[in-house]
Amino acid sequence: MAADVAGYSLLMGRDEEGTLTQLKAFRKTLVDPTIAAHRGRIVKTTGDGMLVEFASAVEAARCAVEVQRGVALGNVDVPQQARIEFRIGIHVGDIIFDDNDIFGDGVNIAARLEGIAQPGGICISDDAQRQIRGKLDSPFEDMGPQNLKNITEPMRAWRLSVDAKAAEYLSAERSAGIAQPLALPDKPSIAVLPFQNMSSDPEQDYFADGMVEDIITALSRYHGLFVIARNSSFAYKGQAVDIKRVGRELGVRYVLEGSVRKIPGRVRVTAQLIDAATGAHLWADRFDGAMEDIFDLQDDITLKVVGAIAPKLEHAEIDRAMRKPTDSLDGYDYYLRAMASFHKAGRDDIKEAVRLFHKAIELDDGYSSAYGMAAWCYARRKLNGWTDDQSAETSDAERLAKRAIECGKEDAVALASSGIAIGYMFDDFERAVSLMDRAQELNPNLAMAFHLSGWIRCFMGQPDLAIEHLERAVRLSPLDPQRPGMLAAIAAAHFAAGRFEVAASLATKAMLEQSNNFIAALVAAASNALAGNAEAAKTATELVRSSDPNFRIKNVKYRLPHRQPEVLTRWEDALRKAGMPE
Repeated sequence: MAADVAGYSLLMGRDEEGTLTQLKAFRKTLVDPTIAAHRGRIVKTTGDGMLVEFASAVEAARCAVEVQRGVALGNVDVPQQARIEFRIGIHVGDIIFDDNDIFGDGVNIAARLEGIAQPGGICISDDAQRQIRGKLDSPFEDMGPQNLKNITEPMRAWRLSVDAKAAEYLSAERSAGIAQPLALPDKPSIAVLPFQNMSSDPEQDYFADGMVEDIITALSRYHGLFVIARNSSFAYKGQAVDIKRVGRELGVRYVLEGSVRKIPGRVRVTAQLIDAATGAHLWADRFDGAMEDIFDLQDDITLKVVGAIAPKLEHAEIDRAMRKPTDSLDGYDYYLRAMASFHKAGRDDIKEAVRLFHKAIELDDGYSSAYGMAAWCYARRKLNGWTDDQSAETSDAERLAKRAIECGKEDAVALASSGIAIGYMFDDFERAVSLMDRAQELNPNLAMAFHLSGWIRCFMGQPDLAIEHLERAVRLSPLDPQRPGMLAAIAAAHFAAGRFEVAASLATKAMLEQSNNFIAALVAAASNALAGNAEAAKTATELVRSSDPNFRIKNVKYRLPHRQPEVLTRWEDALRKAGMPE
């Protein structure tokens, strides 16, 4: 199928901006989605035209009729001299494939037929008419033999009428032909579509495809995600797709799409995450980079995209679970509700998170992530001084961590979260490091694995390695709900390394992002005291006291189990100087 805009040069001469705006609107809302719905592939576009390949002449004709009727309706209130009207030509014939383009007499004839079509009309070849007749309730008008430019022999052509009866038929055919949507998996599901190359440089095609493959691979490492394989996602390459249709055909709740555009000396990548059921945009961003090392740029953008959409997916799933009635919740919904409470981070929130994680486990005895996260909750309660029954909570944390490891040998979330309980609550730092290293191997993009590893490395006396891991966590997931905790941990590691001004600055930033962050206030009090910022130390100390009135200097070793006596002594001296009671 070949199509272009009738009188395009004249329209541009009259109103260039208005014509381009109107053409883009038709393309976005009507033409491209209609082509995709009829399984067409846009081979290439020009300023005002396009070449489209279909597997079926009937689908091509149905698409053409639907487009022309839609354009006619869109032009009802537009003055005649400003209307955009398409001419369309359809032919069936052999074509030659070469680098995603097509050539041959089949293409040439379609283009010549488009040239003799009326504005708003459809002209088809005799070969195409023979395949279509009897399958469309639309009249054909015989145009007789036509002399087409650069075509040796005259060719018989037909005019395909576009009337209301045909539109009703097409609508019924499409409704009946829509396949039943695939059932959604029992965890968040996503398809990453091929990114569109918006430049004429074929090198950007390789760059875009490689980046999408890397994103798919990175997302596939998340045990809690269902990610459509590359081969299925790339079946949509070169098509203008309907996101809702993709969701139905692939059985996914979310779709990531994007584009790549070359600008002088640089590459610009845009990406957007869409809810396939509603079409709502959940997240969008733009990334720019220099062309010097295109593969480093590809890796960097992959990291940023995955780091941005992983927490967005979790947030979207939590919102969905919160809207469900309580009598229809399953283990996964309880897990999501628990995560929502966990991220709020208050005393009652963490208590509620423990209860909800246990509910998830009751419904799914093998829910490894729920076991691990519940164990992490107990570690948080210890850190913040919220433990009600130390013996009972320690015993439950040990049971949960053990079960998380048994059920989740390949679950990075389970291994990392159980690791913090084993290291922090039972002083088994070596075992904790082993679990976290394994979690990082399973999913090098999981911010949690580096976040929790940072704490353990800090307690083991490796503050610089701790900072390296923690900064990687922030880079992997800059929008993470746990970001204030990551910043507080970096501050604590700088304090352990003797860099008090840096520690004070980071701790203050963490407090601003999360006012109920106990450890951030504690680091701010200690580091400001040793940096000579007495007023700031006093303010932070008051926050610590209001958060945990029972905290005393004697509690430092229990709350912050550093292996280095000198670091513990520094903490005690600093808090004493900040005005903390003994």
